[in-house]
Amino acid sequence: MKYFHNEIEAKWQQYWAENGTFKASNTSDKPKYYVLDMFPYPSGAGLHVGHPLGYIASDIVARFKRHQGYNVLHPQGYDSFGLPAEQYAIQTGQHPEKTTRENIARYREQLDKIGFSFDWSREVRTSNPDYYKHTQWIFIQLFNSWYNNASDKAEDISTLVSIFEKEGNANVNAVCDEHIISFTAAEWNAFSSEEQQKILLHYRLTYLAETEVNWCPALGTVLANDEIVNGVSERGGHPVIRKKMTQWSMRISAYAERLLQGLDTIDWTESLKESQRNWIGKSVGAAVSFQLLPTTNNQQPTTIDVFTTRPDTIFGVTFMTLAPEHELVAKITTPEQKAAVDAYIEATAKRSERERMADVKTISGVFTGAYAEHPFTKEPIPVWIGDYVLAGYGTGAVMAVPCGDERDYAFANFFKGTHGMPEIKNIFNQDISEAAYGEKGGFELVNSDFLNGLDYKAGTKKVIEELEKIGAGKAKVNYRLRDAVFSRQRYWGEPFPVYYVNGLPQMIDPKHLPIVLPEVEKYLPTEDGQPPLGNATDWAWDTVNNKVVSNTLCHAELDSASHNGVYPLELNTMPGWAGSSWYWMRYMDAHNENEFASADALKYWENVDLYIGGSEHATGHLLYSRFWNKFLKDRGFAPTEEPFQKLINQGMILGMSAFAYKVIGTLGIPPVFVSYNFFMTKDFEAVYAFLDVIHKKYNIKEWSKQMSIDIVPIHLDLSVILDSYNELDIEKFKAHPLYSEYKNSEFLLMDGTIYDNNEPYSGKQGRAYLVGREVEKMSKSKYNVVNPDDICNEYGADTLRLYEMFLGPLEQAKPWNTAGITGVYGFLKKLWRLYFDDNGLIVTDAEPTADMYKSLHKTIKKVTEDIENFSFNTSVSQFMICVNELSQQKCHHRAILEPLAVLVSPYAPHIAEELWSALGHEGSIATVAFPKFEEKYLVESEKEYPVSFNGKMRFTIKLPLDLTAAQIEEIVMADERTQNQLQGRTPNKVIIVPGKIINLVG
Repeated sequence: MKYFHNEIEAKWQQYWAENGTFKASNTSDKPKYYVLDMFPYPSGAGLHVGHPLGYIASDIVARFKRHQGYNVLHPQGYDSFGLPAEQYAIQTGQHPEKTTRENIARYREQLDKIGFSFDWSREVRTSNPDYYKHTQWIFIQLFNSWYNNASDKAEDISTLVSIFEKEGNANVNAVCDEHIISFTAAEWNAFSSEEQQKILLHYRLTYLAETEVNWCPALGTVLANDEIVNGVSERGGHPVIRKKMTQWSMRISAYAERLLQGLDTIDWTESLKESQRNWIGKSVGAAVSFQLLPTTNNQQPTTIDVFTTRPDTIFGVTFMTLAPEHELVAKITTPEQKAAVDAYIEATAKRSERERMADVKTISGVFTGAYAEHPFTKEPIPVWIGDYVLAGYGTGAVMAVPCGDERDYAFANFFKGTHGMPEIKNIFNQDISEAAYGEKGGFELVNSDFLNGLDYKAGTKKVIEELEKIGAGKAKVNYRLRDAVFSRQRYWGEPFPVYYVNGLPQMIDPKHLPIVLPEVEKYLPTEDGQPPLGNATDWAWDTVNNKVVSNTLCHAELDSASHNGVYPLELNTMPGWAGSSWYWMRYMDAHNENEFASADALKYWENVDLYIGGSEHATGHLLYSRFWNKFLKDRGFAPTEEPFQKLINQGMILGMSAFAYKVIGTLGIPPVFVSYNFFMTKDFEAVYAFLDVIHKKYNIKEWSKQMSIDIVPIHLDLSVILDSYNELDIEKFKAHPLYSEYKNSEFLLMDGTIYDNNEPYSGKQGRAYLVGREVEKMSKSKYNVVNPDDICNEYGADTLRLYEMFLGPLEQAKPWNTAGITGVYGFLKKLWRLYFDDNGLIVTDAEPTADMYKSLHKTIKKVTEDIENFSFNTSVSQFMICVNELSQQKCHHRAILEPLAVLVSPYAPHIAEELWSALGHEGSIATVAFPKFEEKYLVESEKEYPVSFNGKMRFTIKLPLDLTAAQIEEIVMADERTQNQLQGRTPNKVIIVPGKIINLVG
């Protein structure tokens, strides 16, 4: 009876689906275990073999926990809103919902084929109205909340209004915008409704504000920092500029300290925690105000506020630097400096914040012409702008102390001698002739007035006291973490449940949710620059009938009230991370129409016990998710503070890419390619000779060997590579639709000859075109992907699952090599032969030998420990060792093979189900108790001793371990082999250590 993987896998996948084998219960008496994968974005490319890596690992754990008696929730769904579907819609005119639905069907087919134990009854799609209805509800809760520092949590906005009505805001300790105007209770109560609404926007956890954003003109939308790579959009590689726009923002900064402290309570890798700590960026220091000196265009008294972690260096301040986007720049720049400042701001707008942060070598800036006053010395301090200062970090301004900061030092030296740049002042008893002194110890302050002779700690304490006395500063804790921009100028995203009355946002009553995404003719921004929803004809809110109606029923102007109760709706949509910031809770109660999840379901599941996903989400999704979870906990909607108790980042499966090498810089000839060896050796002499021949062939007389050329790699589809692994099939390459532009190309082969287009390509006798090979990220754009469907069809899903785990530790990146998969497939066939021969089942009820029990229990011990430690690759090795041993022992014994099938089940569930069924059992193996390790089967009763003579081992002898040294000596001395070695001699000494050594000396 042969192992037919296709039949077996189809059979059991159908069984699981029909019987709801992996359906979790919300009312089970079993202990719960919640295993979650970062859900996929369903792109048109489908899955490649790199995608399932984390899913296979989580599935092993989920199946293992079921075997251990847990009620396991292992759900799956789709993060189905986002930019890729929208861009495809723009290109093709197809509705994003249609392409998303088709892509999801493809993903589901592939996921089912791999045999995951997902509870598909709880599937979610973030783009379904029955899902984003609850995302809209959470947004409304955020809008109707403020952060009370006194209670250290979010509270309903009504409690803040109550305080205002009774006390005003003088004593309110809230996270809010800077420079809130103080008012009394009487003043608050006298304010109009509109005035009150404007004030409350400064306190709400989600609010409207003019914000510096990453604007991508080509895509017509704002991009998050993690959507920008090397200064251009990750999607399409388009330029990104900094731009001020009125946007919705989330006050995640309110949770900065709790996000930091919470890291100590969860089981995440230290590197992941450190990424979040650095992103949150807690700094302890002082807020300092510098009074601006009047200029011809700046007569109003104002201050530049800075945050510094080194207030002790205040007497070393020689200039100040503002971010180019700082709101004061336009106000303080003198007429003489305006042109230079404007030009600099325009240039800076073309660089993303991330690019500016990463660029530590480029020094640039412009003097504004303005001066501020030192709070103690009253000296004028020139004010510059420079792109190394970011508007969103701290106050967007720094007090520059060149003697104590490397960037300030470099800036001051770069502009040394120019108007507005004073000499560097040294306030340390240390040499700064070559570099700044940035240490916090090993110095005494000098040239620092009342701080002279003090060190960092004493100086900091003293200067803060003096700043507070003169009203110019105070101690402060600052965080790098900034409020998150929550608006996107896109179509394919969650609509905001917001309409506007006189330009002020109003929330739609939750009972009227969802506000469904409208149909539009075009997915691009409107001609006047509005977001794509500006193309919708029915996108206004009727407050009388509580429904979306035609735009013609309300006034066109956003800030005009409608006489008939119809008002314009928000035109932006929510970002991609909106739906993914709470989805794990929806899985707990996926079909609840009234709530995002019931209190009972939330109480039962609490949070995710194990979360597996990519490390690229460390400072995006994972931070936002923790923020939303903490907020929902504050408001009584979530049971726990942290969403993900344990988190593992799976590594990446890498692909083996192939490259051809194209020469650029030629004139009037078809494309030309040179073999890999010429690219590697940089043999330009041979390349120029080749080009000379080709140019003459095409009668190009302008060509000269003095012309500049370069050789660039071109990614190759693996189908045009010969079986030899590193040779290009030139004819296939030229005929391939991907490379139609190269169908008339010329090729320089590895031996220096030119490929003759009239001769069949053989690649023999050195006349081959060598391709380059490189391990890199598996990606469709690099043409190095391997389709898991192909692996499943040829070798089976169980083989794919085992092989992906066998490649190496889960957390590490590892290259894919299909050649190695046959060994794993061979292992499964060998496992099968323990149970079957050509005639059928050969399992017996005979009592196994001690060696058989030993092989089994070694494996039980190893596999149990490995799964608990997430070391899946070594389990696969142990399975192979065990099956080899049992094969040698001719083991066909039920007492061994039944538990072995259960052991294998988490890794290779299809074959395990078939073996379990063949052994006569009804139902699925999925919840059969996992075998228990018994130490007694590994306790050795005998020892094979090496018997040495004068330290040299001559033979071995197997003896019971319970013998005494005297008994061992008696047996060894009587052994014929000992007598042959001694030749009648009596040894001077017999050294015996029971269980270890036997050595005869002399």
